[in-house]
Amino acid sequence: MSSQQKIVLITGGSRGLGRDMALQNATKGHDVIITYNSNKAEAGKVVAEIIAMGQRAAALQLDVSKSNGFDNFVQRLLTTLKDSFATDKLNALVNNAGVGSYSNYAEATEEEFNSMVDIHLKAPFFLTQKLLPFLNDGSSIVNISSGLARFAYSGYEAYGTMKGAVETLTKYQAKYLGNRRIRVNVVAPGAIETDFGGGAVRDNKEYNDQIAALTSLGRVGLPDDIGGVVAFLVSDDSKWVNAQRIEVSGGIFI
Repeated sequence: MSSQQKIVLITGGSRGLGRDMALQNATKGHDVIITYNSNKAEAGKVVAEIIAMGQRAAALQLDVSKSNGFDNFVQRLLTTLKDSFATDKLNALVNNAGVGSYSNYAEATEEEFNSMVDIHLKAPFFLTQKLLPFLNDGSSIVNISSGLARFAYSGYEAYGTMKGAVETLTKYQAKYLGNRRIRVNVVAPGAIETDFGGGAVRDNKEYNDQIAALTSLGRVGLPDDIGGVVAFLVSDDSKWVNAQRIEVSGGIFI
């Protein structure tokens, strides 16, 4: 394995931003393992695309909202690493899997809030913890946040709060793992045209235009605006970038 070729685990890699992260990492010459929650067929398509690019790839089922399933996932991951990649170690982890929450503050329920905690905070905290023995020294961890951790947009109170916590977690992980030369950074996308939130940004022209007007570069984001930044943070090109928040939003709310 060259210094640049790495085995990267990306959670939530079957669609949207995660799919583009997986493909962009493959373009960099990295091998990729993605997780999916329910859409096995779409995950299989991503794997096939990566293999067609000449890289190794695999997909594993994982519901990040259920931390009691992480031990089982780690065992399945180790089996996959040994059988398909002839190793028992990863070189990078991208904590990407997530869903949105759209109730405004007055209407948000404790159930919704707890779901956001499980998916967006407990998952990157405890899944990363369980994977530490299987990350090579010198690895890269990328956590995915949101522009909504910097600016407030009504309806995203619970979601934005979790992403703020992820950004703090990133600093603590970088501090703790520094003695293993493991870098931890956070990428904060702005509004992106995907199926996230029922495709609101992609399919609602009025909403799309509204966000574009607020953005310095004059449009909303596309999935391939994000994946390349994540692939850069995984690669040795970013070997001296650590504990940083990189917002990838085209300059919204400057």
